[in-house]
Amino acid sequence: MKPFTLKIITPEKVFFDGETEQIIVRTTEGDIGVLAGHENYVADLPAGPFKVKSDGKFRIAAISGGVLKVSKESTTILAMAAEWAEEIDLDWAKRSQEDALKRLNESKSDYEHRLAEMKLKRALNRINISQMK
Repeated sequence: MKPFTLKIITPEKVFFDGETEQIIVRTTEGDIGVLAGHENYVADLPAGPFKVKSDGKFRIAAISGGVLKVSKESTTILAMAAEWAEEIDLDWAKRSQEDALKRLNESKSDYEHRLAEMKLKRALNRINISQMK
């Protein structure tokens, strides 16, 4: 497969910047695969799995919301957070899940409820992705 440039940027760092053969990412409309020469495309990304193929092998990461921009020249993802499956601390993710559930049950406003739901989705995503190694 012909490689293309992929850049994944989070508020903290450039998570990935290099060549890839294919990506598979979950959008709000469903999963999409991107190869070199893909048509221009923009999509919202919920918390979900993200696969990067290099040297014929996929590597899996957890993405916690963001935006995907594909052009013929390159593909860019601006993500709230990104973490490789093998680097996820499962114990910490489970503690985050418990904290989110507690906050969800104790939320007093719609805003607090939405924040707790987002935190819960991120924790569940990290737990699921960590088991996909």
